[in-house]
Amino acid sequence: MVDASQDNVTISRKQYEELLQTRVEFERLKEELANLKRMLYGQKRERFIPTDSQQLSIFSPQEAVIENVEPQVEQVSYERNKPKKKGKAVRMELPANLPRKEEIIEPEALPQEARKIGQEITEVLEIEPAKVSVRRIIRPKYALPLDQGIVIAPLPDDLPLPRSNASASALAHISVAKFVDHLPWHRINKQLKRSNLFLPESTLQGWFKQSCVLLLVLYELLRKQLLSSTYLQMDESPLKVLDKDKPGATHQGYMWVANAPELRLVLFEYAPSRAAKVAEGILEDFQGTLQTDGYSAYDRFEQQEGLLLVACMAHIRRKFDQALDNDRQRAAHVLKQIGLLYQIEERAREEHMTAEQRQALRQKEALPIFTDLHQWLDKQYDLLTPKSSIAKAVSYALQMFPRMGHYLQDGRIEIDNNLIENKIRPLALGRKNYLFAGNHEAAQRNAIMYSLLGSCLLNNRDPYVWLTNTLLKINSTKASELYTLLPNYNPESHKV
Repeated sequence: MVDASQDNVTISRKQYEELLQTRVEFERLKEELANLKRMLYGQKRERFIPTDSQQLSIFSPQEAVIENVEPQVEQVSYERNKPKKKGKAVRMELPANLPRKEEIIEPEALPQEARKIGQEITEVLEIEPAKVSVRRIIRPKYALPLDQGIVIAPLPDDLPLPRSNASASALAHISVAKFVDHLPWHRINKQLKRSNLFLPESTLQGWFKQSCVLLLVLYELLRKQLLSSTYLQMDESPLKVLDKDKPGATHQGYMWVANAPELRLVLFEYAPSRAAKVAEGILEDFQGTLQTDGYSAYDRFEQQEGLLLVACMAHIRRKFDQALDNDRQRAAHVLKQIGLLYQIEERAREEHMTAEQRQALRQKEALPIFTDLHQWLDKQYDLLTPKSSIAKAVSYALQMFPRMGHYLQDGRIEIDNNLIENKIRPLALGRKNYLFAGNHEAAQRNAIMYSLLGSCLLNNRDPYVWLTNTLLKINSTKASELYTLLPNYNPESHKV
């Protein structure tokens, strides 16, 4: 028998255990409800701003309660400037890099004796919708004397697709509209109709498919160069694909994404599953540092020779952000300490530190914070209810901290995987608009275009200009010089 102390009620051991189980289930459902509300109504960002000045210190297991401190009353006086009265609106200056067309307007009935003393310049922004035109190539045919045959000039080598009336600029336009502006095919079609161009969606899709066949060799070269890097970030994101065996149903496929920060290249590769063997196939030739989240598919790389596995602090932080409603004191303490680590990274970025300087800064300032936090998490774990959100967050952090510690030893490594998550964002935006890929082959064609255009954006290159020029040149470029077409190629240094 058990005495329920406050009400002096005696209950059986079985009833007591059922009561505890009910309490645990209640807490679990409460956390699920809080997470659901966060998903539906809460803010998506994970920025944490401490609201309690009395954050938890690195306390021992016995120091689970913070003593209340009497607030001190302080009289504060300050001065503030009255806001100035609003004057005339200042017109925004238009960018200097835009082309200018000058229009000079002289006064009417100007006397001959008048002399010019200056001028007033007014700049007005003009925007013309996309212009659609037809390039008409005329090739005269000549009959040679003495029945020696007929002569006609060959077609220019800047036509990317044989037996097609699509130019490089047309192919580039539809690809950029879909994979940079995230428009589905039917919206691209409506856009072209406004320019009096009426094309079936099947024609647009056919042009895109042929473009990907042409660009496949460049995609494979990009893949090879990316895997030659010694530092990669990797993640995966779901993509629905129509299932031909089940009409109307979709298959859950995945885009596996690898980012090489030093080479400024990003690789998308589609696979029908999220199995570990997919990651093994992609990284078969990779040697170096691999930064990932805690997905178990990457665990097998832990012991692989020549490969160092690094965790992501943003994923660790996310777990504690989700645990704020469960145990605000502990979660807020961890978020504050992680925030201090990010402040160090921000300072290194603002001061444009080299990898060596950033490593030295981390060793001096980040290492003590990281070590203390690791010890604190280890002490807290045994005090927590195993199935609670805070316990899961602490458990995940303890599992990831040995991998996470590698970032302190190498200034090249980022503190988190946010760079690659930013590369996945266009995929997520496109996924909301076109919902799914038509089949597995179409999904891989999407991967080709996301890789090439995503790498353009990494190198601050206009995707439309790059893709147009590449499609113009790719047929006439030697295989040994194809690397000059990659988005990260620098012609001044003659290297990527």
